[in-house]
Amino acid sequence: MPSIDDAATLGAGLRMVREASGKSMAELSVETRVHTRYLIALEEGDFSALPSRVFSIGYVRAYASALGIDEQLAVERFKRDSPDASVPLQAPVGVAFEEVRRYSPRIVGAIAMVALAVVGWNVFQRVSLIHAAAPSDIAEVPESWSLGAVPGQEGLVMIGAPRSAPADQTTPALYITPGLEAQLTGVDPTDPASVAAAAAAAAASPVQAAFNPRGAIYGASATASQVVLQAKKAAALVVRMSDGRVLFARQLAAGESWRAPADVAATVDVSDPTAFDVYLNGEHSGALGGVLTPLNQLNTRAQALARTTAAQLAAQADAAQAAASQAAYQTGQQFNTAVQTQ
Repeated sequence: MPSIDDAATLGAGLRMVREASGKSMAELSVETRVHTRYLIALEEGDFSALPSRVFSIGYVRAYASALGIDEQLAVERFKRDSPDASVPLQAPVGVAFEEVRRYSPRIVGAIAMVALAVVGWNVFQRVSLIHAAAPSDIAEVPESWSLGAVPGQEGLVMIGAPRSAPADQTTPALYITPGLEAQLTGVDPTDPASVAAAAAAAAASPVQAAFNPRGAIYGASATASQVVLQAKKAAALVVRMSDGRVLFARQLAAGESWRAPADVAATVDVSDPTAFDVYLNGEHSGALGGVLTPLNQLNTRAQALARTTAAQLAAQADAAQAAASQAAYQTGQQFNTAVQTQ
């Protein structure tokens, strides 16, 4: 297989290895989870079309791994072809080899003396701890003796049966006030039908998934945004303006979120659409539809949903007011009828 060291640039080497492998650009995009336009930019050496340098190095690693190339070698070649302008050049630092050569015998001799002193001290400590074994003061024990003839004692030694070990911990039984659970929950725990009905009602009740911050939140403020993208797992998020400027670019960790500003023409570019949850007006609205998503589309959906919710609340308020007016009218009629009867 050809090597990228044989090519003039990193892009030429990647293209040469890819053509030799027989893989298409679309196959490599699926395997590396990197958009095809970034892979094309790497092969053409158009580094200005790539996102931040951190993402670009990650793309180079993924591309090299998919082609079976040494990732570190490809990254070093990328750094040579596209040096980081933000890192200033450092002045070379040398070593005075003549000074080292002049004092090296003294340094070696001092180290040898310290090592010999440490070894000698340890040997002295070990030798000083060695002493002759003292004679034992214990009387000689007979070679064999029975339980009933213990040396120095007469008669039989009686041993009782072993007792059971005490319990480590005694936990009293939980006391439940009779009828309290049924009064608070409306469910009788002794009635299987009541318990089954409560479980079915809990399973059938609708649950609205509201936005729950579980990490850092980037982007616009809460009052100026109706769209929130939250990462379910680590994934890249890049937001570009219509003129090509990068509005936001970051590798989000699981739980981190980005609030989208309103009335901004931009495109949301993600590495994995299934890694993000979309929240419109604080309510869960599924996942992203693809790798590229127009931000105006998400803001338009959020505004339409807000108008629908406002209309529903207004209709509920009108219905409640009409019911109250009807109840007041019926009460008045009943009062008039009672007065006339008297």
